[in-house]
Amino acid sequence: MMRLFGNPVVLRLFMAQALFWTCSMTGITLTALIGLQLAPVNSLATLPVALLVLGNLLAVQPLSRRMQLRGRRHGFVLGALAGVLGGLLGSAGVWLGEFLLLCLGALALGVYQASAMFYRFAALETVVDAEKGRATACVIAGGVCAALLAPSLGALARDALPVPFAGAYLLMAGLAAAGLLVVASLPASTHSPMQSAPATVSARDLLRRPIVRTAITTTAVGHGLMILVMNATPLAMSFCNLGLDDSATVIQWHLLGMFLPAFVAGTWVDRLGSVRVALGGAAILAASAAIAIAGDGFQHFLLSSCLLGVGWNLMLVSGTTLLGSGHRPEERPAAQGLMELGNGCAAAAMSFACGVLITGIGWSAVNAGMLALVAIAALVLGGRRNAAEAAA
Repeated sequence: MMRLFGNPVVLRLFMAQALFWTCSMTGITLTALIGLQLAPVNSLATLPVALLVLGNLLAVQPLSRRMQLRGRRHGFVLGALAGVLGGLLGSAGVWLGEFLLLCLGALALGVYQASAMFYRFAALETVVDAEKGRATACVIAGGVCAALLAPSLGALARDALPVPFAGAYLLMAGLAAAGLLVVASLPASTHSPMQSAPATVSARDLLRRPIVRTAITTTAVGHGLMILVMNATPLAMSFCNLGLDDSATVIQWHLLGMFLPAFVAGTWVDRLGSVRVALGGAAILAASAAIAIAGDGFQHFLLSSCLLGVGWNLMLVSGTTLLGSGHRPEERPAAQGLMELGNGCAAAAMSFACGVLITGIGWSAVNAGMLALVAIAALVLGGRRNAAEAAA
């Protein structure tokens, strides 16, 4: 896997991913809590996080089409510029105590997130088939840097200005600006438009293919559940009288769980197959939910959040690689856009529901619902595995 870092495209995408996730996780640690302070009612505390996901959802298809016509670099640059704007608006919202500005900033940050989710697809286009799982994992592994840096940088930035937390959003704008410089330097091979005309294929036609259905279900369930539980965690911890420093530690371990497995997940996918690795990810998500239901102490939050990240990683890497075997090269923009649309829809639904669920039915009930969705994903994956074994 380390050999792939000699590929200049993969290396730059790894760096861009590291900067994006450092920006994103700085916001995730703070945004729900700041929303709780600024929102007119407590149930709207996670609205800024939900709007971030909505921004992602609204931007996915336009960005996919722009990259299809103008190349990867064009879409990545637009996304990073939106990240800079989002960080500045968020800082202004905190400084002025304006919930609306905080929400608008989150919407712009969602566009940055949408562009960053295509980094792993860009890596797939630079390697041979036998290395696609590892290339995907190499880019996702950029989040390890975020796990190590985000808590410390966030702690330093949140008190850097007279108004608490305003500096953290300025930090996010700076990280997005650094990411802009990285993606703007991508070599021409990645940001040139497609040489062959893209095929006209509808979402319905793509979803008729079992491989595509399974791949999209895998990543959508994994991503949606990760967004739901991760956003609910700081609020749940505050309701259990655990402090902000405890939340930052839990989020840090969640990040390590999300990204450290990438150093082996790609190899597992290339050797064992996408479906087996995805089933392993589903089992780990179930274990995460079971631990969360078992107790509400700091150790329960820590271990549950770490396993949540591991399960998300395995399902994202395996689902992304599986999608590549379900479409022709000229159908790539449509298939990748559909996957990100599915991820965005799942994340948007979970984000909008998060505040209501955590304040309404409670932490344990949220995790019980998680088990039901994991079971659905496991059934879909099990069917795909049986079909593959029968064909063999």
